[in-house]
Amino acid sequence: MQCQLECLWRMKENRIKRTKKPWPTKATMEQVYEMNLWGGNESDFYSGAGSHHPEIVNPYIAVLTLFLSSFKEPLTVCDLGCGDFNVGKELVGHTRKYIAIDIVTGLIARNREKYKADNLEFHCLDIALDELPSGDCAILRQVLQHLSNEEVQSVVGKLYNYKYVVLTEHLPEGDFVPNKDIISGQGIRLKKQSGLNLLAPPFNLKVKEKKPLLSHVLNDGKGVIVTTLYKIL
Repeated sequence: MQCQLECLWRMKENRIKRTKKPWPTKATMEQVYEMNLWGGNESDFYSGAGSHHPEIVNPYIAVLTLFLSSFKEPLTVCDLGCGDFNVGKELVGHTRKYIAIDIVTGLIARNREKYKADNLEFHCLDIALDELPSGDCAILRQVLQHLSNEEVQSVVGKLYNYKYVVLTEHLPEGDFVPNKDIISGQGIRLKKQSGLNLLAPPFNLKVKEKKPLLSHVLNDGKGVIVTTLYKIL
């Protein structure tokens, strides 16, 4: 009987191992930086205009600084998809601890060398696959828009570990069908006239409060970048 139970358990374990395949997102995102698909040059990592264009970046930094500074006790912030850290570096001083995470190994190594502060940590993690550090607030700035629905769902399940989530997404203007699936990579759902809404199916994120923080309509007519604060249940 004991042998039968052990055999059944081993079969179950092997089945789980066979079905739990890692997503190819890490290799894809490393290729994006290696080939400079978001712009920049060969000498450095570059996370695109959304992380560098003053019309997009400056209002975002201002509204996040106001939010983070509103707490008597500074928050521990987890930046889930920190990119080249051109934006995050402006927020570190308004937190108790700032934990910056990205999936690209070389990018994290570069950030560790370039940016240093007593309350700053960098970690190379896959936010869909790996366990995430604990904190008070998670920041996701134009990150989930690049991920498949399966990966987004995995991340959503981890957001309940935070009290606040600040989410920025590139969306179509006007009405659109949310959450059309894509293959993870450089592109986003805008090509399908879609965008992410974490409160809608299949994600159904449960929140206490939703507060719009910022909306920036792009001059080229290619949608709007929306930042929303969620207070999590």
